[in-house]
Amino acid sequence: MQSGQMAGAAGAADPDPMGRVWTIPNAISVARLIGVPVFVWLVLGPRTSTADWWAVGILIASGLSDWLDGKIARALGQQSRLGQVLDPAADRLYIVVTIIALAVRAIIPWWLVLVLAARELMMGVVLLILRRSGWGPLQVSFVGKAATLMLLYAFPLLFLGAHPSSYAETARIIGWACAIWGCALYWCAGLLYLVQARQLLAAGPPPRAPAAAPPAPQDPQASPTEGSTAQP
Repeated sequence: MQSGQMAGAAGAADPDPMGRVWTIPNAISVARLIGVPVFVWLVLGPRTSTADWWAVGILIASGLSDWLDGKIARALGQQSRLGQVLDPAADRLYIVVTIIALAVRAIIPWWLVLVLAARELMMGVVLLILRRSGWGPLQVSFVGKAATLMLLYAFPLLFLGAHPSSYAETARIIGWACAIWGCALYWCAGLLYLVQARQLLAAGPPPRAPAAAPPAPQDPQASPTEGSTAQP
């Protein structure tokens, strides 16, 4: 009886580590999300060389922090369910906002926006079907992270290539190379997610977590040494 009570107390004292909110990787992802409206204002508001340089800096910082939060999460064991949602959400938001802002500035063509938007629409439908079937978000794949990094590196280079300078032509060439490879990998990752989602749906609904066993009733005839401390 005493061991049962101790096991129940230990289960209550050890929270689910994946349910953590206040972690360093989550703080980095929130900071990335806060930078999105700042980036939009810098690109579409002042439209000056100084503002554009600050916008490029935000994109570079977003790409570096995207790599950094994953490294920290694995090194410190701070993976969490919230982080699994925040990290890809920040990636997608930066990509969507950046391509629309650059298309409005006529730095990239609108067909590139449509190519990436079609992939996002496909993934949105897939995630909606999975959620209705009881499954959570899919695990981010290496191909998906590589595609995101390629695109986050492509956009600052294309941005820099739009300004008259000695390095503009080089920046445009490298930027378009990263953009083309990034789009290809982005769609490749989307197709891999589609296969993964199909396998999950074919396996049926996810297994339910076992319910915690209720505490064993205490024997009223037990002595104080056998159960909990006797009440006066």
